[in-house]
Amino acid sequence: MADLLLMAAVFAGASVVGYWLISRIPPRLHTPLMSMTNAVSAVTVLGALLLFADDTAAVAKVLGALAIGLAAFNLVGGFTITDRMLRMFGRHHG
Repeated sequence: MADLLLMAAVFAGASVVGYWLISRIPPRLHTPLMSMTNAVSAVTVLGALLLFADDTAAVAKVLGALAIGLAAFNLVGGFTITDRMLRMFGRHHG
């Protein structure tokens, strides 16, 4: 139970710091920043997969599955935005 509280505290602290940092970035930099979060999401997926490799409580498994789902959603969105951004700067054929 202490581990879950520690993880929740780290998550809450990271959420506050992340919101604070993102709110101070100019809007024109949000797209490149979004594409950089793909690496963070990949680490989240790996960490959540490690929860399934160990014998953990059902709550940890549910949180791990939720983390994998949300991080995968962020990965797909980040790659989609990066692709659109690169096409915007690419050569136009025709």
